[in-house]
Amino acid sequence: MSAMEAISLVEPFERQTLGDKVYAHIRRLLISGRLAPGDRMSLRQVADVLGVSMMPVREAVSRLVADRAIEVTPNRALRVPVMRRRQFGELAVIRSEIEGMAAEMAARNRSEAQLVAIREAERRFRALAEEDAPDLPAAVEANQAFHFAVYEASGLPDLVEIIGGLWLKVGPVINLDLRENPERLRAGSAAPLHAAAAAAIAAGDGKTARAAIAADIRGAAEFILSRGRLPD
Repeated sequence: MSAMEAISLVEPFERQTLGDKVYAHIRRLLISGRLAPGDRMSLRQVADVLGVSMMPVREAVSRLVADRAIEVTPNRALRVPVMRRRQFGELAVIRSEIEGMAAEMAARNRSEAQLVAIREAERRFRALAEEDAPDLPAAVEANQAFHFAVYEASGLPDLVEIIGGLWLKVGPVINLDLRENPERLRAGSAAPLHAAAAAAIAAGDGKTARAAIAADIRGAAEFILSRGRLPD
């Protein structure tokens, strides 16, 4: 899928849409891996696809550049950054701690409605992982949906915002790799670790929930780094 095909996944916005809606849309695409490392686009292309003027796109891009989620090349094109091994490894360590903490808090604070959402997201990801020919883009979205269902249940919106900022950086790498490697989905540890985290959250066992999410993050990072595809 090209960058512009990903951008066009929603209906064009109405003309009165503000820059924060453009920002939120591109942010979702980055977090879910719909935009991949190295993808390029122009301000004009994004504005045309979304049916908005250049001004809200410029506002959104300025915020994404400040987030270090988008970079501007010397010829003024927009590009999803290509992450290096050291940065990816560092972020994996940070994520395992912060996202593990969010899972632990979810075990303490989740509501029944949030538990239902977590279980449904876990079930959907597991069902996709068990298919002989899984729908990989759907699996990518299901993985992201499960993780954020857990984090939203922590009851700490500032923590969820911090996690979202981390996923802005790593989402394109993690999810591109998952789309390209169906064997990791079928034989990897993500599905059982998701199930363990969901069960622990249901039981109020914060320690186990934290360990399961942290192990999921570390396992994915180790697999990606072992493939040697990230530049030094």
